[in-house]
Amino acid sequence: MFSHTPQMLVGIGLLVGASVALVLWVALRAIADVPAEDRTWRDRPPSFIRCVWWPTRVLAHWIGRLLPIALRQRMLVRMRIAGLDYALSPAQLIAHRVVIALLSGAFAGWLAYGWQAHEPLLFALLGSGVGFLIARSWFADRVAARRRQLLKTLPFFLDLITLCVEAGLNLTGAFQQAVAKGPDGPLRDEFQRVLRDVRAGKSRADALRTFGDRLNEPSIAHLVSAIIQAENLGMSLGPLLRAQSEQRRCERFARAEKAAMEAPVKLLFPLVAFIFPCTFLVIGFPIVVQFMRMGL
Repeated sequence: MFSHTPQMLVGIGLLVGASVALVLWVALRAIADVPAEDRTWRDRPPSFIRCVWWPTRVLAHWIGRLLPIALRQRMLVRMRIAGLDYALSPAQLIAHRVVIALLSGAFAGWLAYGWQAHEPLLFALLGSGVGFLIARSWFADRVAARRRQLLKTLPFFLDLITLCVEAGLNLTGAFQQAVAKGPDGPLRDEFQRVLRDVRAGKSRADALRTFGDRLNEPSIAHLVSAIIQAENLGMSLGPLLRAQSEQRRCERFARAEKAAMEAPVKLLFPLVAFIFPCTFLVIGFPIVVQFMRMGL
């Protein structure tokens, strides 16, 4: 057995203090080396990302160069659908998931230590996994919700654009009126991006092609190709846009019918797993009590 002399304890304390100071110095140098980001021409990140924006930006600066190009391109395609390509970079989105996972793991480990659990490290690892899945599912839900909202409001925006074109405005002016009078949502933001690209010097056809590629939606792709072809051939846009609006509205009604037909199938598992056992329990409990009273 070793006896801890005061000199040894002082040496251990100095060693631990020097190690902690070295780690803090390295962390502060890594934070100080992160350049300031010019967000003048970028959109504001969502609130779920803004709450941990500072560590996300620092981590993204150091892991961004390590990400494969193919992964960044795949992330960028989905970020365009989610409307985050002007607000974040792929490295920042991945760093946000890592930060949420670390914070969730630290919180789970702290709770496990406070409750005097036997394996706080295991709880921390489970918390990290849950945090990563939460951040990933948030992004997937944003993509799905944005797509549903876009397809839902598309016929209404096409009606507005059709009325403006038939009233004598050109297509750019019709887009401006649709943005000014239309409801808030992802489609309004996308038309604002089209107008932004046109003001930046892009031709209207190129801005519309970028619009279709960014959303990667068959309905938008058909609309863009029809508008570009009609402009190249000198056709009137009013009847074309009205036909597109009617077609999109029929597609929306078909999607609603499909969702209504899928509802009974989706309700089958909760019905069998949760509702039927409760029903049998309520019905069978008085019978069992009666048999017990009869001595059977």
